[in-house]
Amino acid sequence: MAELSNPTIRQVQADLKNGTLSCEGLVNGYLAKIEANKHLNAFLEVFTDDARQRARELDNKLKSGAATGKLFGVVIAIKDNICYKGHKLSAGSKILEGFTSLFNSTVVERLLAEDAIIIGRTNCDEFAMGSSNENSAYGNVLNAADNSRVPGGSSGGSAVAVQADLCHVSLGSDTGGSIRQPAAFCGVVGLKPTYGRVSRYGLIAYASSFDQIGPFTKSVADAALIMEVISGKDNYDSTSSSQKVDTYSSQLAFGKKAKIAVFPTIMNSSGLHSEVKDAVNDLVENLKSEGHTVGEIDFAYLDHLIATYYVLSTAEASSNLARFDGVHYGYRSKQASEMETVYKKSRTEGFGKEVKNRIMLGTFVLSSGYYDAYYSRAQKVRRILTDKMRAIFKEYDFVIMPTSPTVAFKFGEKSDNPVEMYLADIYTVLANLTGIPAISLPLAEDAQGLPIGIQVLADNFKETDLLAFSDKLMQLEHAN
Repeated sequence: MAELSNPTIRQVQADLKNGTLSCEGLVNGYLAKIEANKHLNAFLEVFTDDARQRARELDNKLKSGAATGKLFGVVIAIKDNICYKGHKLSAGSKILEGFTSLFNSTVVERLLAEDAIIIGRTNCDEFAMGSSNENSAYGNVLNAADNSRVPGGSSGGSAVAVQADLCHVSLGSDTGGSIRQPAAFCGVVGLKPTYGRVSRYGLIAYASSFDQIGPFTKSVADAALIMEVISGKDNYDSTSSSQKVDTYSSQLAFGKKAKIAVFPTIMNSSGLHSEVKDAVNDLVENLKSEGHTVGEIDFAYLDHLIATYYVLSTAEASSNLARFDGVHYGYRSKQASEMETVYKKSRTEGFGKEVKNRIMLGTFVLSSGYYDAYYSRAQKVRRILTDKMRAIFKEYDFVIMPTSPTVAFKFGEKSDNPVEMYLADIYTVLANLTGIPAISLPLAEDAQGLPIGIQVLADNFKETDLLAFSDKLMQLEHAN
């Protein structure tokens, strides 16, 4: 596979500091690319004036000799479910039409504090519910590698923004694979951190015990630097961890031999595309030849992953989305005449089909008579999965598996079959159910030149090792 073309953040910053590049020039270059690629529909809004003003301020800061932040001059796009004060926010939904955020999310605060430039908000599946970016109220995002194919979801706009060089890096959110799957389909790096590693304050919630914010980048080094900035305890998010945040960007050397687990149950699954399977097997053989240990682990729970994930995540969604009622903010039906119709008509008209499906499913599994049969049992399965992964990581450093069973599929290919669409997440939901960190790496292509993502999973809060090993894998594959 060819070397990724984008320079790293460090390389861009070197050019900024030696005067061969300016922040304003960098922003103008990206704005021109965004305009030239409007057909991709990656951005719902571009913050043209804000980005240019911010760039001028940063150029003046550099000229003054003041100290600059870790992300000085880095142009970043944010998914349309991450709050940015004074800017619109819709989560890809009509029900938040015209809404403007009143505060910054913690991740935005941390990006800005380190001199980043936020260039716009990216399109996504409505309320982050989807695996193809076909559920946005504002139209499909197109995969830049093949416009007839989906970019993956729900963070498809963020993935394409990096894929098509419309920004340097972007942020997405991952509830069941919404960073890693589009990263795989678009041929970029996508990282889901350990649950609690990154604050969720200011992220519109889909399923609160699953959601995590993470980066899309062209290199592992850039992902490490972004993680270094956005990670850490936040008093506004009680689920955020107080565990120490390492300087990930300076610890990318992986000097030891790893112990790696693979699951034959997954690798021999009938739904796994042969070229994806071959790509993973080739990587495993390369790792063996490099002296790493690879062991096969029995994993008997593959058939339970999707059911468990959708029972729990839709239950949480039905609760979280109750706040969008047509009363407090956002869309209100013009046909509403009294309180009951405000709720009914506003939610019926404001939510899309997939969101309504998941709200109804979640309400069902939480209802009297079904709670124990579905929700309670799913929680027990989640505990079994967590214990299983904990036991694996006592013996192994990493697990390697495909990110997705296939390469990017064509628009409409799975739209009429929700079960088939949900199965697109079968290899990504494990990390969300168990809270562990996972990354998708663009390590191969199929015969048509479409990207194949390979996923690496690590134990809780082992992002330092995960990033270093991932960087090693990128180097290994690019050398071949």
